[in-house]
Amino acid sequence: MGACYLCFSIFIVRKLFNKNKSFCAEQVNMYISRIKLKNWKNFKEIDVPLTERVFIVGPNASGKSNLLDMFRFLRDISKPGGGLQNSVVDRGGISKIRCLAARTYPDVEIEIHLSDFGSKEVLWKYAIGIKQETRGYRQPLITFENVWKSNTQILSRPDTEDIEDKERLTQTHLEQINANKEFRVVNKYLESIIYMHLIPQLLKHPSSFTGPDLPGDPFGKGFLERISKVNEKTRNAWLKKIQEALKIAVPQFKEFSYTEDLGKPHLEAMYEHWRPKAGKQREEQFSDGTLRLIGLLWALQEGDGLLLMEEPELSLNAAIISKIPSLLYKLQKPKKRQVIVTTHSLDLLNDKGISLDEILLLEPNTEGTKITVAADIREVKLMMEGGMTPGAAILPRTKPKNVNQLTLGF
Repeated sequence: MGACYLCFSIFIVRKLFNKNKSFCAEQVNMYISRIKLKNWKNFKEIDVPLTERVFIVGPNASGKSNLLDMFRFLRDISKPGGGLQNSVVDRGGISKIRCLAARTYPDVEIEIHLSDFGSKEVLWKYAIGIKQETRGYRQPLITFENVWKSNTQILSRPDTEDIEDKERLTQTHLEQINANKEFRVVNKYLESIIYMHLIPQLLKHPSSFTGPDLPGDPFGKGFLERISKVNEKTRNAWLKKIQEALKIAVPQFKEFSYTEDLGKPHLEAMYEHWRPKAGKQREEQFSDGTLRLIGLLWALQEGDGLLLMEEPELSLNAAIISKIPSLLYKLQKPKKRQVIVTTHSLDLLNDKGISLDEILLLEPNTEGTKITVAADIREVKLMMEGGMTPGAAILPRTKPKNVNQLTLGF
């Protein structure tokens, strides 16, 4: 069994994900090297460096998903049809975005630094502050929008035109083609961010979940439509690679294909069976783990921008989970793609190849969640020097203090 999963990791690295040549030539291989937040959801104020590969750990409700949503928020502002107003409304308004610990200073602020992959030198800085209009339509308004190219500031808002026409402050320059020419590379980078947290039940039974779809389809309800929109040649190539991976990872798995029935896309699979001509299975018959693995492998091939992954370990075998960190690392070499992962998994974090610089520990308190780079925690460093794995050293800090009392009430 161990050899089988080692083969799975090696196969994926060598064959599964060749660099996608279709990536926009205008965009360079950058990553977000630092984030600064004020009053964003769980976070009253943070300033934290990021690496090309990041693992976010913390207790339940500490803000792991909300931290990822900050990146999605910037993406939603940047993408066609998005913009500041829609991005705020989709999240329930400024009151739902603003940290509950915000008091005398209620504005929400975000700043990101962009660096070339493999370097700490800052190429770009983008910063935005937003507040809610005090009267009238109560719209989100920009309090500032600043852009630096290296150390030179090339955008500073509000400017004279903003002061003369306050309506201009309802839109960012980031979202406007006629205004972002000098820093469009930042727009293109943010627009390329991908988030995937596939929920198998949404994919298996999409008609059972009514109501408007969430922007960007973060939970995979429209995953099959997403596959169908990819160029046929590219789609077949990606699915073929996934098929070869599934043959290694899923017992008795034989074939995997994409098909359409009355215009609706489907995935079909064949398994080794005592009946040689047993029927094919469609996605609604796949196991949750198989669908999650398909979603993971598809997302790793889709695009070259920042990839956000939320608890990729869900429904997967522990042996496969343990290979995820090395898989991500080796795939970053040709793709030069930043990956940010939230996780609770000891199996995932037991990889000794994970540096403490790559782990962010979230610790909630009454004044908002604090973020600490694991390398800055002396006790954790000593544990690692003593031979412990990253998971064994850091995850005990994320469990509830009185978890042993959980069963007393029952």
